[in-house]
Amino acid sequence: MKLVILESPYAGEVERNVAYARAALADCLRRGEAPIASHLLYTQPGVLDDDKPEERALGIEAGLQWGRVAEAAVFYDDLGWSRGMLAAKERHLAEGRPLEVRSLDGWERAAA
Repeated sequence: MKLVILESPYAGEVERNVAYARAALADCLRRGEAPIASHLLYTQPGVLDDDKPEERALGIEAGLQWGRVAEAAVFYDDLGWSRGMLAAKERHLAEGRPLEVRSLDGWERAAA
């Protein structure tokens, strides 16, 4: 299985964004990939509080550290590009990680 970092929006409409990220996880798995979605993992109750800047930064950095072993970063863009996704894109590019932009059938495109 190909190891990938999954990037999608989290903040804002959290409930919708979590549902979208879960659908993106399922899409990765169907493609034969082993995705990590740190924004779903580290924001669970009792782990980190995304509303606290220092905890948010810790979660982002922890997720990006997976880049050391990931073969690519995959961005799901049906809901648009968040600031976090744009920052992650720059980091992945700076570290030479391949990027892929994807969309999911059945999700309205934010930019449409």
